[in-house]
Amino acid sequence: MAHKREAAQKATIRDVARKAKVSTATVSRVLAGGTVVSEPLAARVRAVAKQLRYQPNRVARSLRSQKSHIVGVLIPNIQNPFFTGVIRGIEDLLQATDYTLLLGNSDDNPARERNYLELLKAEGVAGLIVVPGQDAAKTYDEILSLEIPLVAIDRFVADLPCDSVTVANAEGAAAAIRHLLALGHKRIAIATGPESISTARDRLTGYMRALQAARIPFDPVLVHHGMFRQEGGYEAALQLISLPSPPTAIFTASGSIALGVLRALHDRTVQIPRQMAMVSFDDMPWAAALSPPLTAVAQPMYELGAIAARLLLARVRDGDLPLQRVQLQTQLVVRASCGAPWPTAPD
Repeated sequence: MAHKREAAQKATIRDVARKAKVSTATVSRVLAGGTVVSEPLAARVRAVAKQLRYQPNRVARSLRSQKSHIVGVLIPNIQNPFFTGVIRGIEDLLQATDYTLLLGNSDDNPARERNYLELLKAEGVAGLIVVPGQDAAKTYDEILSLEIPLVAIDRFVADLPCDSVTVANAEGAAAAIRHLLALGHKRIAIATGPESISTARDRLTGYMRALQAARIPFDPVLVHHGMFRQEGGYEAALQLISLPSPPTAIFTASGSIALGVLRALHDRTVQIPRQMAMVSFDDMPWAAALSPPLTAVAQPMYELGAIAARLLLARVRDGDLPLQRVQLQTQLVVRASCGAPWPTAPD
């Protein structure tokens, strides 16, 4: 038991970096005998490492020596066209710089996510671009301690110390709700994802801000949390249209949820937009082909992926760069699905 406690408390390279007030890359170079830092700084790092009884990680050393040109990419849903657009941006940028992509699909399953990380780590990838799942700070702690460059995309995790590229989710959702309010809707529902995922929380925040600014009372029965899947949207729509006082409009927090809502409304012969107006986050390739065409908040999918790849390669070249938190803007694309207010809409 004593041995297990000692192992659990073993100092990591991040512990040394934190105490010495330098980056993990600086610690690595100093302990490897590098001469790129001043001697006083190197002496401070060595003293902290000795004080903490730090032992270099042999796995990390092996990984760093491989000079791989493979980048691991981990996404939660390979069937979602949004991530297809993101991957295209990553791949185009990487191929232009002689790097290749190795893709994994976590399916938002923590165990599967960890398994993929072990596989990518064993492959000696040059770096990782990931859509982080639940408990991301803990999941990616070892990756960061091994000094594998990491960029988080789409979802923001405040306590994950890595570069990130996201979109302005709250602002995009607020624009969608303001548009519905301007059309006369007062009872607007939202079908969003799990509360544990930042994109779901942020889009709900934008929804609430827009209602508050219009002095529309918030009604929690109009909020449905489910998975970012068609099944979640289908279940949400059935519940919302069954309310004693149903909404006159539904805002869906993703394209996948929108498909489920559309299927449910079709099954219940609810006409869009005459009986139910609809706006979605994600301007999917099929949105304009629907009848009526779907009003949607467009995300810069390709740019998100390309910028993430660019940040990762910069981090591969120089681990001491300041952390980059990039947030991209969205655009509301107005089509026919938002329509006019339901004539029998309650005040």
